[in-house]
Amino acid sequence: MSQPPLSPNESDTLAPAGEAMPAPTPAFSPLYQQIKSLILRSMQAGEWKPGDMIPSELELAARYKVSQGTVRKAIDELATDNLVVRRQGKGTFVATHAEQHVQYRFLRVQPDEGNADTQDPAQRRIIECRRLRAPAEVARQLGLRTGDAVLLVKRVLAFAGQPAILEEVWLPGGPFKGLSAETLSEDKGPMYALFETEFGVRMVRAVEKIKAVGADAGTADWLQVTPGHPLLSVERLSYTYNDTPMEFRRGLYRTDSRHYLNELN
Repeated sequence: MSQPPLSPNESDTLAPAGEAMPAPTPAFSPLYQQIKSLILRSMQAGEWKPGDMIPSELELAARYKVSQGTVRKAIDELATDNLVVRRQGKGTFVATHAEQHVQYRFLRVQPDEGNADTQDPAQRRIIECRRLRAPAEVARQLGLRTGDAVLLVKRVLAFAGQPAILEEVWLPGGPFKGLSAETLSEDKGPMYALFETEFGVRMVRAVEKIKAVGADAGTADWLQVTPGHPLLSVERLSYTYNDTPMEFRRGLYRTDSRHYLNELN
């Protein structure tokens, strides 16, 4: 069904009967940003799933009753945000973590020699995957209530047989119902690709906190280092569409033969 573009003067809140409407707030956004929001809304609703081709610029322009140039600018931003991928002569597709060139977008640690695109895939060992009640900090990060159902996944990633990363991944229980250690162990692709195909959840952006720490005894065993060995601690909160938090991850990285790479634009 055709969706009209949002009007910069529209309010999302209606006053109850008998009450005056609140004074308008300066919430203007450019038309192309409104079209971008409508396209994102359709992606979030599952109208266009990861890997699907979206309608052409002309079709979207007719759908939203705007110019093709406005649609093109909206898609330009979506492409810059890695939410869609343009393929010359084929069209524009919803981005997916299953594609080779984006598999390592959220894995920023790279070998000192070479880069993430040329390194061998990580070998994964699932330590545990269990359902439990959310601790207060995890609930706060994921926008849940303390005690809500969550999944905890612990795993070790190794490169060329050497343990490199110890991860603790917290997921909201509802969207990931049915996720098991067996599923994670049997799947050979990126974890985020599995989330897309099996649970309909796509991670689109993340915020990370990074600091240096020393390995405690338990971590040292898993990563095959001595207690106190310097590690990089990376705490990540990942979001799906509409800025909904969907994963809280803590990783401890060995950096004796690897480094963390971040490109700033």
